[in-house]
Amino acid sequence: MSSSLLPPDFLRFPTERELVLGDQGTLVGVIPEICLVSHFQVGNWEVLYRPLTTGNVRRWGLPLMIPNFSRLRNGLFVEKGTTLPIHGFGRLLPWTLLAADEHQAQLQLQSSEVTRACYPYEFTFTVTVAVTPGRLTYTLEMANRSAEMMPIAPGFHPYLAVAQADKPRLQVQGLPGFEAAAIDWEHQPPDTPYPFAGEVTITFPQQGTLTITELPQDGRYALHNMQVWTELPTRPDHAFVCFEPTVGSEDALNRPGDRLEIAPGTTASIVLQLHAQAQA
Repeated sequence: MSSSLLPPDFLRFPTERELVLGDQGTLVGVIPEICLVSHFQVGNWEVLYRPLTTGNVRRWGLPLMIPNFSRLRNGLFVEKGTTLPIHGFGRLLPWTLLAADEHQAQLQLQSSEVTRACYPYEFTFTVTVAVTPGRLTYTLEMANRSAEMMPIAPGFHPYLAVAQADKPRLQVQGLPGFEAAAIDWEHQPPDTPYPFAGEVTITFPQQGTLTITELPQDGRYALHNMQVWTELPTRPDHAFVCFEPTVGSEDALNRPGDRLEIAPGTTASIVLQLHAQAQA
């Protein structure tokens, strides 16, 4: 359907596809079949971008990039001689809703003939999305059911809503080298990796403050890269900036030192938390 034919409110929260989670003024939307966190709202502040005029699911909310973030060089997963799409297959395949209540939803994707063709491992990926006041907690569990080590380099891709005019006014703490006022947002918007040390705080003009935190598991952090990216203002969807916590930068799945290695019969977990405080 052409965007010019879409009714103006067709994607207003919540749509029929969305599970709604809530707790004391904090709302989270989840579209289970594509494992998409589609909405995060604290008070009147809608933190995540919704493609209200285009309906472009590739520019929406907080998708999961698994088993790889970004592009592999030449599209090739060198270890197995296969090809993987940009940002992996996790957002392209149907997930199963395991359980849901008013505060959390649990989704699962298991290996199949489709996944084995490009990523020849036996796995179970389980995602739990939970809401508490002011917080969205996203738990990713990756179980290796293969008889060999399973390399993986996933990431998270939050589209954070911000007007084009406000992008140079973003204030960011915990991301050395990033300075919003020094970026040419009109002509050369960023697609830049930065070291991620576990917590970044972003202040949005007239909206509030968002803190993105990895909660360590067994004293270890898994996310070491934060990719900052947005679209040119000439694109239909551009009123967002992505601060993407990932295991490694582009092509990390092909670099043993920059990926996770999950031993046979074991499970690795990553827990990401978004904490939003709306401006009074």
